[in-house]
This record gives sequence, structure tokens and C-alpha cells, in this order.
Amino acid sequence: MRKIFFIMMAISFSFLLQAQDSTSFNFSFNHVALSVKDVDQSSNFYKNVLGLQEIINRSKMDGIRWFSLGEGKELHLISIIKEPVTVNLAVHLALTTSKFDGFVSKLDKLKITFNDSKGNLNKVNIRADGINQIYFQDPDGYWMEVNSVAQK
Repeated sequence: MRKIFFIMMAISFSFLLQAQDSTSFNFSFNHVALSVKDVDQSSNFYKNVLGLQEIINRSKMDGIRWFSLGEGKELHLISIIKEPVTVNLAVHLALTTSKFDGFVSKLDKLKITFNDSKGNLNKVNIRADGINQIYFQDPDGYWMEVNSVAQK
């Protein structure tokens, strides 16, 4: 009888622990928001340099523009908050493309300078895993990384 009692208690306790385990919320990435000075100037940059598609700003607030990053992910540009933002290379938006060399050529044509990860002007960084990457800044000084797709 005592064994049955302990077994029943153990089973009940395990169900109780499972019911209380709400630490996993299954988050997925939704969007990134950037504070910008001039939402129109920044929007032009993201449309014309990166080729992002503008989507409906569901907040319906003036001074905010939304762009698709693909696969349901979004970039929100917000010009209504006027507090200064300090950024460095460690804070960056990274995008990948199978047309890496073509994108670097586009930056050259637009006279947009880029750096490798050490800050060397107009140099491509090659990571240890063979991925090419460059860094450049948008009109507000935010760092962008564009890298190549991994070779399979």
C-alpha cells in the first residue's frame, strides 16, 4: 500500500511540474524597429539601396513606415521619438543574399562605402566559415551587414 501511495504521489507531482513549466513561450522573430531622424530619407535608402518592399503601416501613425524583410519579418522605421541613439558595429541588421557580388557592385555604383569587420574601407571580410560579409551605414548611422549565402 505504501508503494502505491508513493507511486501515485510521484505521478501527481510530475503532472504538477509539467503544468507549471511555462518558461517556454515558443517565441519567433517578428520585427526590428529603428529610430530615424527623417522617415522619408531612411525609407528611400531601404527601398533603393536594399530593395526592401514597403508594406502597410498597421499602426496607422504618421512618421512610421514598415518594410518587409521576407518570411513575415518586418523592419519598422520610426521618426516620432526624438531621443538620441548611439550605435556601434556590434549593433547591426544583418541580411544575406545569394547575389552578394552584385550587391557590392551596386554599392560601388551608388558610391556607398563599406567596410570589412575591422573597418578597412571597401574591403570584403571573409569569415572563418567562408562567408563573405560587408558593413555599411544607413542615413542615421545604423550599421548594416550583408553577407553571402553559405555554400553547400
